[in-house]
Amino acid sequence: MVKTEAEIQEQYLHLRDSLDERARREWAASEALALGYGGIAKVHQATGIVPSTIGRGIRELRAREDGASDLEEKRRVRAPGGGRRPKDEEQPTLLADLKRLVEPQTRGDPESPLLWTCKSLRRLADELQAQGYRIGHVTVGRLLKKIGYCLHANRKTTEGNQHPDRDAQFKYINKKTKQQLASGNPAISVDTKKKELVGDYKNAGRELRPKGRPEPVKVHDFPGSLGRVSPYGVYDIADNSAWVSVGISSDTAEFAVETIRRWWNERGYDRYFNLDQLLITADGGGSNGSRTRLWKLELQQLADEIGVPISVCHYPPGTSKWNKIEHRLFSFITLNWRGKPLRTYQTVVSLIGATTTETGLDVRCDLDESTYQKGRKVTDEEMATINLRGHRFHPEWNYTISPRSA
Repeated sequence: MVKTEAEIQEQYLHLRDSLDERARREWAASEALALGYGGIAKVHQATGIVPSTIGRGIRELRAREDGASDLEEKRRVRAPGGGRRPKDEEQPTLLADLKRLVEPQTRGDPESPLLWTCKSLRRLADELQAQGYRIGHVTVGRLLKKIGYCLHANRKTTEGNQHPDRDAQFKYINKKTKQQLASGNPAISVDTKKKELVGDYKNAGRELRPKGRPEPVKVHDFPGSLGRVSPYGVYDIADNSAWVSVGISSDTAEFAVETIRRWWNERGYDRYFNLDQLLITADGGGSNGSRTRLWKLELQQLADEIGVPISVCHYPPGTSKWNKIEHRLFSFITLNWRGKPLRTYQTVVSLIGATTTETGLDVRCDLDESTYQKGRKVTDEEMATINLRGHRFHPEWNYTISPRSA
């Protein structure tokens, strides 16, 4: 039964979006051949496909039947060289103008058309169109990929003004740590983790929850009755273990040394009861800063208690992230409590204490409810009582505090 023009049209409307160029013209050609004389005209009237395209489809079908076309030609949708030329070939200056718009140094440049604006694909396309180019945002995306652009977040790499002896201090710390570990003595890395709000507050990260039931927390991050906590950590480099005191008072040098004292009493003494010296690696600022008088006075009292010298090596300014405790302990604590509101002090202590790694990190944590006075001054007379000896290399960063009875 010969199809009517309306039937061909209906069939074409159903198939059109599923066919590529070649399949479309070959379908039209097969319908025209089935109609016989005048078939090309009828298919043209029903579908709008031009007669020359239908004729080309007929030639392709007959060539396939005769085996005249090779396998590569059978797979092609268009003949070699067919279709539109790429936009950057049609418009030779397009890539150069696009690159000028997205170059990092153009942001804030008075000559930049996109002065201080977000360079989205649509905005770039709009700007290029304003310059007379015929282009859409999808093509802009393809061209950006072609010239080596992709989406990037900021990367924290700039550490400010670097001290000329920065690398030498790193080598010195590494040398002292290796010597300490080789002698069987403890080397610990200390620091304060970022202060955290305690209560029903949003915590960064995501956690598995039933679909559509996120954890409800407060909209605003105003400190509540529980305030903030300061987790101070002591990481034992050789033992891959840590002690963390969660302070509810001020983050002072007294609090920092008290945490080291707790680590020694709870963990260090049993492991290193025959120690000759304790080595501490720390940042150059904060409660354990190299210029903090109270830090040195409190360390003197600790040295007197444990009866051995305490050596301290500080990292150079602006290099706190190199401290081992940052990437061997604090980063894993953050991962462990991601997406969990820190509702109570016990929540903080439990989450820190439950932190583990595949390499066997063992963490113990306790709440320090003591009150530490901020702004406590150390007099020159008190400083004079400290049995402190600076090392030959940067004595302001590297020093040893020996027991006063020695």
